[in-house]
Parts: sequence; structure tokens; C-alpha cells
Amino acid sequence: MKRRAILASPRIHQTIVGAWREASTWLVGRYVMMPDHIHFFRAPNGTDIPSLERWMRYWKSGATKRIGAKGGDVWQRDHRDRQLRSAESYSDKWEYVRRNPVRQGYCDDPDEWPYQGELNILQW
Repeated sequence: MKRRAILASPRIHQTIVGAWREASTWLVGRYVMMPDHIHFFRAPNGTDIPSLERWMRYWKSGATKRIGAKGGDVWQRDHRDRQLRSAESYSDKWEYVRRNPVRQGYCDDPDEWPYQGELNILQW
């Protein structure tokens, strides 16, 4: 599937952040929204949580409805998931991920990229 470059806009950014806040069984930590994909770190919020796949479907569905698009027009069917083992790993991965907009030529400094943030401080 060819990814559409629609995610890096103020409206979409706010919509996805709102969907993550509503889908609070998993907590989103730091994130970077690129025009055609998203990187985010997440952790379970408690012990009685839905599967990651179910949670992903839930927030994607909510965001898609608010955006007014068809799911297939916005999201890939699958996702890549990597388990981090330590706070050091989180910091290292975050530094790499937050530089994506610079590597792609969208800005000169990662702090200039407006489609990033931290919703929850994830504990290690």
C-alpha cells in the first residue's frame, strides 16, 4: 500500500492525540507524527487491558471517523512493534525517532517539528 502524506497537519495531529486520550487502556508516551506514518511509545495502563491489536483498531477507528476518511485511506493494516527493555533504550530510541523529520528534510532541528509530543510519562 502506498502511504498517503496526510498525517502531519494540525487538525489530524489534534484528532489522533484525542483518540489516544480516549483509548486510555494503553498510555501513549512520546510520539512523532510524520506525513505518512507515526512513531509512538506506549505502555499498558493497568492489568486488565485489551490486546495491542484491539487497542490499535479502537483508536484508529475513532480517529478515522473524526477525520472523515475511510480507514484504508489512512492506515496500513499492520504495524511494527518493538519491546523496549529499559529507560536507556527508551531514551536512545526517542532520540533516533525524534530526528526523523530532520533526516527527511522537513526541518533543521527536531524541536522545530510541530507534530510531536509526550502525552504520558512512561515509567521503567
